Amino acid sequence: MRRWTICRVVALLGLCASLVGCVRGCPSSRPPIHLNPNMDYQLKYQPQESSAFFYDGSAMRLPIPGTVARGDAWPEDPLQTGRDDAGAFLIETPERADEALLARGAQRYGIYCAPCHDQRGNGRGILYERANVPTPSFHEERIVALADGELFDVITHGKGLMPAYAYPIPPRDRWAIIAHVRRLQQQNRAREANSRE
Repeated sequence: MRRWTICRVVALLGLCASLVGCVRGCPSSRPPIHLNPNMDYQLKYQPQESSAFFYDGSAMRLPIPGTVARGDAWPEDPLQTGRDDAGAFLIETPERADEALLARGAQRYGIYCAPCHDQRGNGRGILYERANVPTPSFHEERIVALADGELFDVITHGKGLMPAYAYPIPPRDRWAIIAHVRRLQQQNRAREANSRE
């Protein structure tokens, strides 16, 4: 008798579970329950609506003069693009490579470039050691032969696995990094010349 009661209870629970499954997903004429409806029905201005709060009577605000929207083109200035008026890459850095610029370049290089390219620019940084990420050396002939404007373009837009650094690195800092890379290349040539002697 007791076994028969347990079977009935299990059958009843199974029937209830199947009925709950039938109700799930059925349309309802009532709106859904909003625990915090103030985000749905908040007071706000609609586009092109007038406003008595602002002096010009418009709820939409104009952009601040002189702002550049993210993604808009920079002025056609060689310092911003790395190209001359004809569109060719600049051969040399337009910034004067004084000690302040080189120090800034070394600092920015240490932050953004050294994890992949190594402190000496050999392409054997932490990412290469730990994850075997292929990274070119700045001492390869093909990279030594690149124009400074082309290096600027690679930093700005990225290449291969290297991401674009236009957003986090301002143009002047990109030129400073290039000046530092050129100094690393000179130091490497001097080391190679000394080792041959």
